Amino acid sequence: MEMTRRLTKSATDKVLLGVCGGIAEYLGWDSTLVRIIFVLAAIFGFGSFVLFYLILAVIMPR
Repeated sequence: MEMTRRLTKSATDKVLLGVCGGIAEYLGWDSTLVRIIFVLAAIFGFGSFVLFYLILAVIMPR
């Protein structure tokens, strides 16, 4: 039986709200890499990533 993967907030690997940890778990990446990508995107002109993070924090299930 195949289990389907779901994008959810991480309950164990979180710094703020668990969004980056959840994305990292879903993709099979290191959570530090995902956090660095989000921070760099927010700093270098992609301010919409901050809004994107907040939207994900609201809509992603736990």
